[in-house]
Parts: sequence; structure tokens; C-alpha cells
Amino acid sequence: MYRFLLTPRWWGIHVFVLLAIPVCIFMGSWQLGRFEDRVQSHNAAEKAPDPATRKAEPLASLLPVDQRTSGRPAAARGRYAEQFLVPGREVDGKTGSYVLTLLRTDGGKVLPVVRGWIPKGTKAPAPPAGEVSVTGELQASENAGSDGVNAAGGLPPGQVGMISAAALVNLVPYPVYDAWVTLPSADAGMTPVPAAAPQNSGLDLKAFQNLGYTGEWFVFAGFVVFMWFRLVRREAEALEDAELGLAPEPDATSADTTADTPSETPSAPLPG
Repeated sequence: MYRFLLTPRWWGIHVFVLLAIPVCIFMGSWQLGRFEDRVQSHNAAEKAPDPATRKAEPLASLLPVDQRTSGRPAAARGRYAEQFLVPGREVDGKTGSYVLTLLRTDGGKVLPVVRGWIPKGTKAPAPPAGEVSVTGELQASENAGSDGVNAAGGLPPGQVGMISAAALVNLVPYPVYDAWVTLPSADAGMTPVPAAAPQNSGLDLKAFQNLGYTGEWFVFAGFVVFMWFRLVRREAEALEDAELGLAPEPDATSADTTADTPSETPSAPLPG
């Protein structure tokens, strides 16, 4: 009865099932691994010491920025150069602008430094003159569309939409570090900007989305197996019915209609 499973059409179905199940299991395991990484990063962040109590390290020793070095205090020396405003940023529930000043280091490369936050319509204080030493919490360059960051194209001169080397390198004549720091204290008239959590870390909504996707992929794998058994059963039942000679009964309505239809054979003429 099950010889149909060896037909070419069914071989194609078998191959699809054998490929779909491992793919679903792999994708579900990958999403589960991402959720576990988020849990580990969250636990590590909970156990990490307060950045204010940690010793600052040279900037070069913390680059490139990753989940391990993000938020750690970095130290750099240089002279402040160009200054920009980053509009549309919230601090304590209020919208304003970051005051972003570029620190030109001895090597000629500049480090973006967020010196503080100011309310909308407020003039940014000028940066200190001469050589300065800064210590701030290290952050990775922002990407448009991530964590509410908007590139905000078409801004007036002196403003940038996001803090990234890609956005600043077109505005200044020297190379820019692919990182930035936010100072723990701000000058008068500005509010310090707290460091943000590293991207793709912590138990946020995206983390639980990964957990939801894990369940979906395993459900897909089970659905593939269920449909395979269902198709096999339907095919076997159809072949069994065919062998028993079972056929659908004639429609009673059509039979009655046929019986009531007058014969088309002309009747014999009556004798005159």
C-alpha cells in the first residue's frame, strides 16, 4: 500500500522534509543562543563595578569598542577643535541637544567628546582652550535607525544627526575615531549625558523577541513533520478506497431530474 512513497513525486517531498527540519532546528537554536548571550551580558552588567569607581585606561587600549569595553572609562589628551550640536536627544524626559566637541589628539586623529546636554534653543558653552585631559565613558559609534537614533539629514551647519566617524569624517579635515566618550560631569549650563548600554545587550524587548523566534522555528519543524504524516495518510486512504472500488454515490437530485424529463421521441400520430 505504501509503495507510492517511492515514486518520484514523493521523493521530492521526502527531500524537502529532510532539509526543512534541520534548517528550522538550526535557526531555532541560533535564536536561543542569541537570547542566552543577552542574558549573560545582562548578568555581567549587573555584576560589573560602577564606572565611576574604575580606573581610567588609555583610549587606544579599549579600542575597538565592544560589549566588554563599552561604558568603561577612557582617558585621552589633546586640544578641543570643532564643535557640533546633536539635536533631538532626550535627557531626564526633556528634548534638547548633545554638545559634541572634537578632541584632536597628539596623533592628529580626533575623538568625539559629548561634553553635556543643553535644552532646545540654548547656546552651547565654548570648549576650554589649550591642552586638556579628558576621562569619559567609552561608547560605540551610532548607527542610523538603532536605539532611536536618526541621521536627520538636511540639518543646518554646526549640527549632526548622529555621533559616528562616518558622519563626522565629511565635516572635518582629519580622521575620526570610530568611538566617542561622554563626560561624567558637565560645565555650567549643561547636563551630563549618561552612557548608554551597549547595543544588542541586556534583557530588552529585542531579547525576548529572540526567545519568541526560537519557539516559532521549533513549531515550524513540528508542523513540517505533521504535514508529512497527514499527506501520507491521505494518500494511503485514497489508494485503499480505490482498491475497494468505492465511488461516490450518484446525486439523487440529478437522478430525479432525469426521471422527470419527458422523452424526446416523437409520439405516433393519432388516426384520423
